[in-house]
Amino acid sequence: MKYTKRDAKAHSRASMRGIWAAALMPFDAAGRMDEDAFAANMRHWIDDLSIDGFFISGKQGEFFSMSLAERKRSFEMAVSVARGRAQTIMSCSDQNMDVVIELAKHAQSVGADYIVVHAPILHFHKAQDETLLNYYTHIAGQVDIGIALWSHPDSGYLMSPELCARLAEIENVVAIKYSVPREMYAKLTRLAGDKILVSTASEEEWLDNIIELGWQLYLCSSPPYLLQTKHDQRMREYTDLAFKGEHAAARKVSASLEPVRHALKSTRPLEKPHAHQKYWQTLLGQHGGHVRRPLLELTDAEKAATAKAFEACGLNTHPPGSARRT
Repeated sequence: MKYTKRDAKAHSRASMRGIWAAALMPFDAAGRMDEDAFAANMRHWIDDLSIDGFFISGKQGEFFSMSLAERKRSFEMAVSVARGRAQTIMSCSDQNMDVVIELAKHAQSVGADYIVVHAPILHFHKAQDETLLNYYTHIAGQVDIGIALWSHPDSGYLMSPELCARLAEIENVVAIKYSVPREMYAKLTRLAGDKILVSTASEEEWLDNIIELGWQLYLCSSPPYLLQTKHDQRMREYTDLAFKGEHAAARKVSASLEPVRHALKSTRPLEKPHAHQKYWQTLLGQHGGHVRRPLLELTDAEKAATAKAFEACGLNTHPPGSARRT
């Protein structure tokens, strides 16, 4: 590791910043992980899109359909490609505590920068705070690596800002992906922003959160590689402008992405987010691949509607002057 457990918070504060993306995992037609395609995507995201870090084998990566061995292998692949050029945060989320710990130790051993563990589903519970405090304290005690929390509605509850502030006191808890209403993550930023890096997956809120809440980290979803191309890096552009304090210019660039955001979201079938994003990747020239059951693939009609919106959204896929904006 690049830091000691005692220094985890300081290290994250100094280096865990910028745009981090949640990687989709391409599967081939037989349902196998396509390792070459995954590596090629990561190289494109690093070399061409300048993405700062990668969230590996989370919900976007379909961890729920992957074996323990596949999840470990995905960690190894990501570290191999990213080493020295981008950072990694490995999803160790699972309902089984032994699996969480095994994945966390593996991530630490192969050179990951951080791990993330989402709040578990707690059946029959009406109150969760002490259970979750014990849960994360136990995990943190098993490893030295920095840990990001993750609270989202899929767990059946949301961790309160007050609970998250208590969890922020744990020595190697360094960040949180807080998929909650803005008033909740703004409150946590006020309560414990000096102890934990607060972030959320909404790209639309990212600019306001830099300007109004002083955030340094977008952690994270797929927009960094779905809204950008090698020749059109407006998310990177408005982020860097905002970090430099050029807020008016940043807002102008961000606003120009509205047609792209609308095209991406308006064509996404509610039941098929993974398949839709993978097809959008294919339109971008990335390796989308297939989804795994029980997830569903797009129909031909859904692909046609998506391709039509993509062509009209204004995302530049070619060097300036060499072709029209598609």
